[in-house]
Amino acid sequence: MDEFDRLLINRLQHGLPLVRHPWEALAEELGSTSEALRERVQALLDDGTLTRFGPMFDIDRLGGAFTLAALSVPEARFDEVAAQLEAMPEVAHNYRREHRWNMWFVLGCETPQGIAESIARIEAETGLAVLNLPKEETFHVGLHFPV
Repeated sequence: MDEFDRLLINRLQHGLPLVRHPWEALAEELGSTSEALRERVQALLDDGTLTRFGPMFDIDRLGGAFTLAALSVPEARFDEVAAQLEAMPEVAHNYRREHRWNMWFVLGCETPQGIAESIARIEAETGLAVLNLPKEETFHVGLHFPV
């Protein structure tokens, strides 16, 4: 990662400009071209520096639902179960925690009923009970990780 990649990542954490041609506006701001910016973002995704780049939606306002969930996975099955979750389009991401509930993940579904259906499918496919931790209140933190 070079200095321009750092500049780009830091800037993108604050969102794209809300204009008709956001990449062009951002390119002008950063002294580059829109094509070069998109290529750099894709290269950062391809090499694993970035794991995701995309919009954040208020899923509740769109009729959908998110939930935080966890599994207590035997260590010998951890990679197998992680692969099962990663294959599900409803799983936004999953990660390991040093806790009895050692695999945490976020489910995003088109409807609240989709959450229940996804949890039932995960339990059936893995043979493990899902701890469902639905959101009770929304907070906007404005998190930024300087690179």
